[in-house]
Amino acid sequence: MSLTSVTTAPLHLRAGGTSVVLDLRGGGLPRIVHWGHDLGSIAPESLVELADAQVPPRVTGSLDSPVAFAVLPEQSAGWLGTPGVSGHRAGSAFSTRFEVDGVDARGTGLVVHAADPAAEVAVDVELEITPSGLLRVRAGLTNTGTSVFDLEGLVLALPVPDLATELLTTTGRHLRERVPQRQPFTFGTFMRESRRGRPGADATLVLAAGERGFTSRSGRVWGVHVAWSGNHRVLAERAISGESFLAGGELLLPGEVRLEPGARYESPWLYGSHGNGLDELASRFHEHLRARPHHPSTPRPVTLNTWEAVYFDHDLDRLTHLADVAAELGVERFVLDDGWFGSRRDDTQGLGDWHVSPDVWPAGLHPLADHVVDRGMQFGLWVEPEMVNPDSDLARAHPDWILGAPGRAPVAARHQQVLDLGNPDAFAHILGRLDALLDEYPIAYLKWDHNRDLVEPGHGAGGVPGVHRHTLAVYRLLDELRARHHGLEIESCASGGARVDLGIMERTDRIWASDCIDPLEREEIQRWTELLLPPELIGEHVGSPVAHTTGRTHTLDFRAASAFFGHLGIEWDIAQADAGERARMAEWITAHKALRGLLHTGTRVHADHPDPALRVHGVVAVDRDDAVFAVTQLTTSLQYPTGTLRLPGLDPDAVYDVRPLPPGDRIEGMALEPLPWWRNGVRLTGRALAEVGVRAPVQFPERTVLVRARRIDAPSP
Repeated sequence: MSLTSVTTAPLHLRAGGTSVVLDLRGGGLPRIVHWGHDLGSIAPESLVELADAQVPPRVTGSLDSPVAFAVLPEQSAGWLGTPGVSGHRAGSAFSTRFEVDGVDARGTGLVVHAADPAAEVAVDVELEITPSGLLRVRAGLTNTGTSVFDLEGLVLALPVPDLATELLTTTGRHLRERVPQRQPFTFGTFMRESRRGRPGADATLVLAAGERGFTSRSGRVWGVHVAWSGNHRVLAERAISGESFLAGGELLLPGEVRLEPGARYESPWLYGSHGNGLDELASRFHEHLRARPHHPSTPRPVTLNTWEAVYFDHDLDRLTHLADVAAELGVERFVLDDGWFGSRRDDTQGLGDWHVSPDVWPAGLHPLADHVVDRGMQFGLWVEPEMVNPDSDLARAHPDWILGAPGRAPVAARHQQVLDLGNPDAFAHILGRLDALLDEYPIAYLKWDHNRDLVEPGHGAGGVPGVHRHTLAVYRLLDELRARHHGLEIESCASGGARVDLGIMERTDRIWASDCIDPLEREEIQRWTELLLPPELIGEHVGSPVAHTTGRTHTLDFRAASAFFGHLGIEWDIAQADAGERARMAEWITAHKALRGLLHTGTRVHADHPDPALRVHGVVAVDRDDAVFAVTQLTTSLQYPTGTLRLPGLDPDAVYDVRPLPPGDRIEGMALEPLPWWRNGVRLTGRALAEVGVRAPVQFPERTVLVRARRIDAPSP
């Protein structure tokens, strides 16, 4: 499409229930007139009127022309808030004025080419609506001059309407990630930054703005996510002049990106979603991820990870016995965790020496790996390629391969430092060692850990900032290993959930949501991780009776129910369980396998229950013929007996048979008589189940039951 034909009238992009109206008139960068629900078919002349109707009046104290607020905001257009491009050329060229010189239309997206001859920079801004209705945007900045251009930052902005008066983010810490927090969306700038070299346990997966009091099922809401695994920032800004927007991009350290003549910087994608309630906003991310060509297409293998079973105590007989028990229960993947390499008998030494320890494994990993495969399971292995113990052969041989400021080592964390994968020699060494392991052993899965923040991450002898370079190197390393070993699956673990983003998810097959698998804590952690990721990409494990990270004791049924919807696994020395516990665990695994086709393809829903002690969530099949819900009693309810259970997301005009789902059908509570509908089920329309519902069971705290709803017929006229 030619420049002339696209700039005489605004453009209307539509897909997945989303409309984006772009105004390119005047030759400046694209301005978003509308981003949100589909507006339907609009004639070109009506698009002009729509855009013109959004122009504000001139008021006292204002500029003589309205601010032209673009996806890459510029001060030259009158914008005095956070700029899209921050940078300079030896102190000059600090402010850009881009003029569009070409537009390429590409289906439901376009690329806008613009340049500023005075500042001697050019930019390509790419916008696209995905089939699920996500809006994503990124930019590439090129230095067209003859001297260095120092880029200090590039953020992209998506406007939101003034009805968005409340912000939602998540924060957290190690062992308690994804804690939601809300605050008013007031005038000024609200910003969340990560300078950890990874998103961090305290990162917000989505920065959301919506109508006051928006919930899972109601209230208009918009949200953004930066698909980047290093330093980043997201911000919400509201100007007195009326503009409100959500923005984000990579956070660049001083001097980190210095563009030589002809050099180019590519920003990460900024993803935007919207919906009536958070469930619809999240579903756009889920549908997008599931539509990727490389999204896991096979049933997610039930996984046993050995960490909380044996820790560093690697003994072949004990581990083969554990594998035997796992296979009997229906486990499909057995993962050997930390402690198999070098001098790694605890966490103080050996990290970086990726050779199988001859002391612990004199015959290598072959006896265990072969035993696991012979029992019909995949064999997986834990690695932490980006880190190194100072007490290791690698660190002693190559101290220059460690990220740090010149002349001093960064503050240690977990007795380790960060290996500078931006160093070509370090990169080649790690690639070679991992490649050799994958060649030698039948490894189907790597648990890829990342256990510390990047402090003073200097690269090379000069100690220039190295996070940007390191992050790109990690991406290249993952890409190369997957290219060399077709079918290899990789989990992203970072002290639990400290690296959860759509950049790392392009190269991995699941994330470890938290090192805490206390089911009560996981209820919150998993719920808010699902704001971005569908459940099949989230590792959810059944832990031991006493949680290792909290000391709480929970029933097996509660532990299993909390992990039931995600990528199910076990993090427990199941060989020490008694016969009854093993049989019960096998029941849960069997039920999960029977339903994972639904659980890992359906639409995630969360009921807006008025009782904070009761949590109701579920998965509804895409065709809405089937659904599974979990009813969790977090604490005791003030209302006694407990109130009504409403089931959202079903076809309102269909009739469903609703009944408890074994093995999650055991009610442990103080009711003197069981619920009448619990014995024989109930048959109601989806509309009745959503609007009226059924009485919820009375349960003890920290208990969950499962309910299944299956379509049986349409109601009579």
